[in-house]
Amino acid sequence: MAKVNQDWRVLRHGPIERLQSNLWSVTGTLPGMSLKRVMSLVRLGDGSVVIHSAVALDDGAMAEIEAWGKPAVLLVPNAYHRLDAPAYLSRYPDLKVYCPRGSRAKVEEVIRVDGDYDDFVGDASMTLEHLDGVRKVEGVMTVCSDSGSTLVINDAVFNMPHGRGLPGFIFRHVTGSTGGPRVTRLYRMMAMKDKAAFRNHLLRLADTPGLVRIIVSHHEPITDDPKAVLQRVAEAV
Repeated sequence: MAKVNQDWRVLRHGPIERLQSNLWSVTGTLPGMSLKRVMSLVRLGDGSVVIHSAVALDDGAMAEIEAWGKPAVLLVPNAYHRLDAPAYLSRYPDLKVYCPRGSRAKVEEVIRVDGDYDDFVGDASMTLEHLDGVRKVEGVMTVCSDSGSTLVINDAVFNMPHGRGLPGFIFRHVTGSTGGPRVTRLYRMMAMKDKAAFRNHLLRLADTPGLVRIIVSHHEPITDDPKAVLQRVAEAV
């Protein structure tokens, strides 16, 4: 299981991307890996901020977030995305922490959890649901903005280009993680328990009204015809 940071450890990361008036995103790095990770931030109607898949940022970026809204909710999207969760709770001790039900035991090894995704009460701009077919170890966040809807999916879908060298070989030929939007070979082995239920849920998500974007927790968002892309990913499961 992945280690965690108790202290605020800032790794190399990009600038905050303001995708919508209520949706921001930041791409960061992982120690000793070429794998990029993505944090999503949602500003609810009351001005509070929901943090999905936390990444410790530098002081300037954190000041921007705090000026935008009060960090109030931390979502730990599975047991492998715990790295900076303890540091966030230490920095913001009033955070309410939620994670998927099937990952709760592992997440609670490193951080207090206040509830699972079914317990979260947001507002009309943001909802959470568990993902079918994977024992509720992951979920999906849907964000509604003025110009359309965004799905935030964790490890269930990757959108990672082919890389070079030994890491590129491993991601391409061993874990089956690279080469565009896909469900990785590793995810099929470790998480997927009911392929039909998983595929059908992805197809339902593809029909999300006004879908303009899919954010995945590693590498690039899907913005070019996300409905058709998600349908192709689902049918290939």
